[in-house]
Amino acid sequence: MTKTMHRWMAFAAVGTLASVMAPAVAFADTTSVQAIPQGVGPGVLQQASYFGDTDPSTPVTVDLVMKLQNQGQLAQFIDQTTTPGRGFRQYLSTNSFASQYAPNPQIASAIQTYLRAYGIQSTVYSDKLVITATGTAGQFNKAFNISLMNASLHGRKFHATKTPPQAPSSIANSILCILGLTNYSDFASQAVKPLTTSGSTEPNAALAPSALMPSDLEQQYDVTPLYKQGATGQGQTIGIVTLADFNPSDAQYFWNYNHIQTKANRIHVYDVDGGSGLSEADGSDETSLDVEQSGALAPQADINVYVGPNSDTGFVDAFAKAISDDAVQELSTSWGESETAIASAVQQNLETPQYAQVFNQLFMEAAAQGISTFAAAGDDGAYAATSDSVETYNLSVLNPADSPYITAAGGTTLPVLEAAQFGVTKERAWGFDYLYPFLAQLGYPPLNPYSFTGGGGGFSTVFATPDYQQGVSGVNHFTAVQWWTPSADGTSTTFNANPQIVTGTGSGRNLPDLSMNADPESGYSVYFSLPIADGSSDLDTGWSQYGGTSFVAPQLAGLSALINSADHTQVGFWNPQIYRFAQQKNSPLHPLDDTGTSNDNIYYTGTAGTIYNQATGLGTPDVAQLANNFR
Repeated sequence: MTKTMHRWMAFAAVGTLASVMAPAVAFADTTSVQAIPQGVGPGVLQQASYFGDTDPSTPVTVDLVMKLQNQGQLAQFIDQTTTPGRGFRQYLSTNSFASQYAPNPQIASAIQTYLRAYGIQSTVYSDKLVITATGTAGQFNKAFNISLMNASLHGRKFHATKTPPQAPSSIANSILCILGLTNYSDFASQAVKPLTTSGSTEPNAALAPSALMPSDLEQQYDVTPLYKQGATGQGQTIGIVTLADFNPSDAQYFWNYNHIQTKANRIHVYDVDGGSGLSEADGSDETSLDVEQSGALAPQADINVYVGPNSDTGFVDAFAKAISDDAVQELSTSWGESETAIASAVQQNLETPQYAQVFNQLFMEAAAQGISTFAAAGDDGAYAATSDSVETYNLSVLNPADSPYITAAGGTTLPVLEAAQFGVTKERAWGFDYLYPFLAQLGYPPLNPYSFTGGGGGFSTVFATPDYQQGVSGVNHFTAVQWWTPSADGTSTTFNANPQIVTGTGSGRNLPDLSMNADPESGYSVYFSLPIADGSSDLDTGWSQYGGTSFVAPQLAGLSALINSADHTQVGFWNPQIYRFAQQKNSPLHPLDDTGTSNDNIYYTGTAGTIYNQATGLGTPDVAQLANNFR
């Protein structure tokens, strides 16, 4: 099942409004204060149990996220960079982006001055969109007129403030939201072990790798012609954003085992906000597989690994560094949480919750700078919220894959390995419904840990349908298999042994964008060891078989590097281009449009003759043909 890596942060206690004005700070409107949205809102904060103030000496790291300026103009600029003609693939530097689309630098300077008056230190990323501040709970209490308290919800302990932070209006007007004053979070790795080996979560040193290798992907999705042209990813740098540490030597061992000639000293690790702080198996396998897979497909590319703490600020700051440094051409992440969880953790009834907008702003910057960015669409089929804190059975999709400015990587099943033994005869949408008869034979009840496993997909409730999806057949229309009927409140569900085929319409950003093999039953070999404090590894080292859309996202990043080196270009943001290709004759993307239980992600299935469906997006790529289209 999905390895859930929950993200936590530190928060503080509170002061009075008068204390905000105590230091001598040069603001003309010091009598005018304004509330600032914070990353976690009433959905969590009002339900939690509180039991005392947080120790005022507790270290706290907070992100003040600035409001993107001229967002409509930025969207037009990105469209120009992805459309042949004037401005095509003419990207911005980070400094140019900041000068055109970030708030006036004087605002950031004023915020830093304000924080410094309370003893809080801060740094501004070069894109001028994120200010990271570090101090103590007591200092943040006074600076933002809050009272951070110890709290618990759903068995989890965290710090929180029920009242929104406040600051002088002269600076608050430019702040989109503050992240880190509450550390309730649900980031999860999108990696899954197959049912047949699920008894152990540790690698087996004695196990010879028997699952798929990168060479299998190369054959399945027609990558080999690019290698014959001499493409190797030369001149490219792949970025991996992750929330867990790993042993870089594992990736090198993996490449050597597969006889892949790689560039020397190609892995560069950047610990963001002090790194993950994880010393055991809390996602180290995820990071290892991300590096192994992307690096195998583009063997001469460099790989920058941005490792942040499993927290709001850690995830945001890892992206902020990767994007504002502007040192990568491709960027991938395999972590996320459901929109349903976010909806219960931000202020209610907002059309565009600020939390999701934080990531969307960063991905718009990445697109403007020509970075091809990919995110795993999730491993819970159409029910992304079943494995996170809210545990509802309503349809949901994963963030940050829901951003219109990132390529959402979906999942399929190949007719190989265990999947073939369970009756899969051709590539299909990944959904563990094909295992339901086998699970019943094993005595599993209909509602069991494997019931909602499959490639993520569906409709965003946060972001509108982007222009590049408008008018594409299958977008905002769906065919589905009604395996499950959730209750009205989503807290329970009923299994339908003979599911009906239903049709309907949807709205919002449609996910995923394209798909490749992600089913652990037709999965890939991973070699990893568990990092420990001294940087070495313990005895839990060896091979394992994994799946998940966490493979597809880094694989696409590696393929993007390969395509860039083959075409001697920088492709940039994929989505507007691949949706255009999909509507042309001789499309490099092959829709999986069969309807029914042989091709669903536990809910969504194909519709004959359409280009798009919410189980597999535009389908699977012919990579060599895709490279020709990108030229």
